[in-house]
Amino acid sequence: MIILTLVVCFLLSIFITPMIKKLAFKIGATDKPNQRKVHHHLMPRLGGLAIYVSFVVGVMLTKPQNWYYMPILAGSSIIIITGVLDDVFQISAKLKLLGQLVASLIVVLIGGLHVVFINLPFGGHFEFGFLSIPFTIIWIIGITNAINLIDGLDGLAAGVSSIALSTIAGIALLQGNIFVFTISVIVVASTLGFLVFNFHPARIFMGDTGALFLGYIISVLSLLGFKNITFISFVVPVIILGVPISDTIFAIVRRLINSQPLTTPDKSHLHHCILRLGYSHRQTVLIIYGLSALFSISAVALSQLNFKGSFLLIGTLVLLIELFAEKIDLVGKDYKPLLKIIRILRLDKNR
Repeated sequence: MIILTLVVCFLLSIFITPMIKKLAFKIGATDKPNQRKVHHHLMPRLGGLAIYVSFVVGVMLTKPQNWYYMPILAGSSIIIITGVLDDVFQISAKLKLLGQLVASLIVVLIGGLHVVFINLPFGGHFEFGFLSIPFTIIWIIGITNAINLIDGLDGLAAGVSSIALSTIAGIALLQGNIFVFTISVIVVASTLGFLVFNFHPARIFMGDTGALFLGYIISVLSLLGFKNITFISFVVPVIILGVPISDTIFAIVRRLINSQPLTTPDKSHLHHCILRLGYSHRQTVLIIYGLSALFSISAVALSQLNFKGSFLLIGTLVLLIELFAEKIDLVGKDYKPLLKIIRILRLDKNR
């Protein structure tokens, strides 16, 4: 039944995406080129609506025996409404945040989804207490916006999200969490159908409708799959989402260093930096797919390692991320603390 459902979701997404494209032009949900954008023609947005419709059909077909699916559908609907309004009317950041907050509150307060405690590596556990609900809401909103920020090239957000969701599905299956596995693969199938039209050269963008929806679903499923567990295991979803999370963190650092508001848009995100190295649009997307796959493999390995191996892997990843960010000028041309230390050590060694 699940295989048939996935085929239906994939084909349905392919079938309705051209219809959504026509609708986007008709209602003015289009993206005009500017200095910050990499496309040069008027492009239809709203493509995320095709992913959402296919997802809802998939959920209805599988009829999950789990209470969480109703709050997830309700929260997703709020996110979709928020995204559609932004794709059509370009609503303010405050209104977008309000929509994300309402969607988060639905799964947290009505669905009862929140991280209560984390088992610590040195014994005992950390109780979140009154911070449980705020922490969960911040996680959902943070991941939702991280996916939205990385949506800057044809097929980038769709591909990275599919890789992340496939990894979440795989780990959920290993843990026997059939609900998280089912919802994850339904979203993957729906997204891949849309990716047929969204990969470079794209014929339609997913817009905020798609980016916010995928970010929201990923944030919720990662909590459902990894809540109330060990400290190391809690890092697993962070590693899975290593590309959008690290890009967001370095964007915050970049804006703080340059004394800019955190919401200021720029052309210094991960994909912009790789493009400046001389790679083509398609090559850049494939490189970031590769990075996402590397993070996903690391996350799966992390879930199987012992305590010492886990910390060694995490430390290595953090070091490599920082080196990579400095190499491609992700924060800025003058931000190279680790590379400067390496140069000093080399000079001392050569003396």
